[in-house]
Amino acid sequence: QVQLVESGGGLVQPGGSLTLSCATSGFTRVAIGWFRQASGGNREGVACISGIGDRPNYANAVEGRANISRDNAKNTVVLQMNSLRPDDTAVYYCAADQSPHPFCSGSPTPYDFWGQGIQVTVSS
Repeated sequence: QVQLVESGGGLVQPGGSLTLSCATSGFTRVAIGWFRQASGGNREGVACISGIGDRPNYANAVEGRANISRDNAKNTVVLQMNSLRPDDTAVYYCAADQSPHPFCSGSPTPYDFWGQGIQVTVSS
């Protein structure tokens, strides 16, 4: 059964750090993307990691503040973010793209399967 489950969200103070995990099942060697959608906004890419070569890609908004990694033994992709700001507040989603490429897309378009999302709130 294909499934993606996010965990690790919550309330964080500005300047703090957060680790989001995406546990996957039913996939092998897929690109995983993290996306977010603020209230009233569009879904936007945050970071992704390719299915071949584990190459990361980051959105300009989080470049230098985020790190995405894959733990193949646990079928989990982790997104670490630091120096969080109030405008990082959003529902964060992980998604899977089964296309066999050595790169990943920051656009939601090629992603076939999505998790349910998890709230991240950055506020004092």
